[in-house]
Amino acid sequence: MIDPLKKKLVPIEHLQDIKGVQLPVRLSFVQLVVTGPPGAGKTYYINKVHGWPNEGYVDLTRKGWWRDQTLTYRPREVHLGFPFKGFSEALTVFDKEWLEAKEPLYLELKRIQIPPAGGNIFQTNWRTRYIFEFLLPAPKTIFKRRTERHKEGYFPVDKNLTLEMVVRQLDIYREVALYMHKAQMQVYVREEISKPPMRIAEKGDVNVPKWARKESENKRDLKSFSGWKSFLLRKNSIEWFTVTDELQVLDKDCRIPHDGKSFEMIIGDQKLVFHPEIPLGVKKKNIQKNWLISPTKACTADTIDGFARIKVGDRVLIGRDNSQYNEIFQFTKSVSKRHLMVTNKMGDLMITLLDGKTPIQIVRSGDQDIRERIGTNLYNAILDIREIYGGTITILAPDEALGTIKKVNAILTDEAYRPKAESGAPGALLELPDESRLLIVGDLHAQVDNFLKILDEDCLLTHMESNRASLVILGDAVHSELAKDMENMDSSILLMDLIFKMKCHFPENFFYLLGNHDSFDPSIGKAGILQGVLMRKRLLELRGEEYVDEMLKFYDALAIVMKNGSCAACHAAPPRKKISRKKLINLRKHPKICHSILTNRLKRSHYLAGYEKSDVKQFRNSLGLPKRSPFVVGHTPLDPFNSFWKNAGNIKGHHIIYSGREDGPSVFLQIGKKMIPLSYPAEPLTKIINEMK
Repeated sequence: MIDPLKKKLVPIEHLQDIKGVQLPVRLSFVQLVVTGPPGAGKTYYINKVHGWPNEGYVDLTRKGWWRDQTLTYRPREVHLGFPFKGFSEALTVFDKEWLEAKEPLYLELKRIQIPPAGGNIFQTNWRTRYIFEFLLPAPKTIFKRRTERHKEGYFPVDKNLTLEMVVRQLDIYREVALYMHKAQMQVYVREEISKPPMRIAEKGDVNVPKWARKESENKRDLKSFSGWKSFLLRKNSIEWFTVTDELQVLDKDCRIPHDGKSFEMIIGDQKLVFHPEIPLGVKKKNIQKNWLISPTKACTADTIDGFARIKVGDRVLIGRDNSQYNEIFQFTKSVSKRHLMVTNKMGDLMITLLDGKTPIQIVRSGDQDIRERIGTNLYNAILDIREIYGGTITILAPDEALGTIKKVNAILTDEAYRPKAESGAPGALLELPDESRLLIVGDLHAQVDNFLKILDEDCLLTHMESNRASLVILGDAVHSELAKDMENMDSSILLMDLIFKMKCHFPENFFYLLGNHDSFDPSIGKAGILQGVLMRKRLLELRGEEYVDEMLKFYDALAIVMKNGSCAACHAAPPRKKISRKKLINLRKHPKICHSILTNRLKRSHYLAGYEKSDVKQFRNSLGLPKRSPFVVGHTPLDPFNSFWKNAGNIKGHHIIYSGREDGPSVFLQIGKKMIPLSYPAEPLTKIINEMK
């Protein structure tokens, strides 16, 4: 079974002793909520620290659970109610319905209600009010403990106990702990009371929760006026740094304001360009003051570069120890392993120096306002999109739509880079050359503006015109996943019109792989809505039977698996059986394997039929790819807080991408043998393009 917390737990360094139990040094005793599966030792723990004696219960699916009276008394042992597919009410892992289910119940994490974060000193920040300790001993330890106590005859939850059941209960708690952590709630994990607590830290994550730090990062001096001022206003007294056209040495901690302009940071022989992210067409009050860090001032005609994004509230390490940044910027040795920390506080950048050996220099990156530069860089891309599409971004007229899809299907009958199947048609395997930059787009699910945003960034269209870049969509461009739009097929039709136009214009470097939603099958849908049926019905209304037939031809002609010399991708999953290149090319003769590639998911405690590390390894071998080569899929977003997941399921090189978020798309850019995630803000580009003269 895949442990979602494997290699994500690090010891909490600074501890305090409370009644013989080691706890994080700045944790307040009354913040503590202890939870975990049956037999974890919660009751013994609470008794030892003299906490509240009675067990509590919290239904995580209920809005406002954080105000529950159960949580008034702390520290306390609390059982959690979880959301499972097919059950409107929450279940604990010892409820009869959970225990007696024929197949493991599917945990619907997105139904967990997340408490609001307080916006000012007059609002309660419910995410920091409680600190949840997940007590998660080893499965064999719990099993032995529960088996022995059941002999005493007063623990009905231990009846018919198996080790497998204990493992599944533990996995549920592990997944929820990770989910709550990603939702920015206060969470840590302990294996045993006698062992020290551990915090959750993803690879490259250097953020340490306040309650686990030795002391405040910005200790206030209450003997000075500025100290009292910062204490009363809850603002740090760190000095402002004014960026100018002259090179300045940054020799102490400082704060750089979000003023709409870029600046360069020079560390030894390394240059980083910081750009304020200001989305087009977004109301000023709705703009999140994020920053982008790139190796160059703007996109170039030579290549597409990666970039990093620092969102409001993010705290990132700049140095060689940050593996994600190292992949993007390829830091030289002039940059220390831990050179500086950058925190985005309401748009301003808080700089904390960590290494004084190599000086850091700051200079204004040109005097042009970023808004002007955005206009300069993106205007031509927007014009190109309009020209390729043939006008405003609206659903094509029936005759033009029919002509376009027929042209696409003609291209697919002899599509580039697809070896022929035994039938004489292009096979299901797309083998791309390594010469051009590769961008991989995940499920778009009818988010038209997300697709337009991907096209107008990073000079992508220019690079595709010169055959220096290729774009691959991993299927499922259709069928909105937003509750309000699930029955509306017009956005899906418009997005496919755009995709068809792009395929006609870039026949040899724009590709679309088959996804499970690329079908009119009655089984395709969400929340009981038959989206495949609705799509066919709407196309018949707008364009008639001939167009529907052409759409079916399109689905039948698509490639299913993509590879180049150093990576592979498909919609959902690798096949779970060994497969040859010949069989991949002739994949449509093997419908069961096709179905697995289009619909399977990563193996988890509630999805035992899913694929795992050995399947990914076997698939790489089948494709002749090196060990740990990137393997990218869409289909299964792991949580609602992100759009990409690197090394998903603790499988190195296995990445998931989802491009259909309302707050903007993400894509993977391949640079060498690495997959660099790029995230863009949401912009109303359809409206902007259609209003252009």
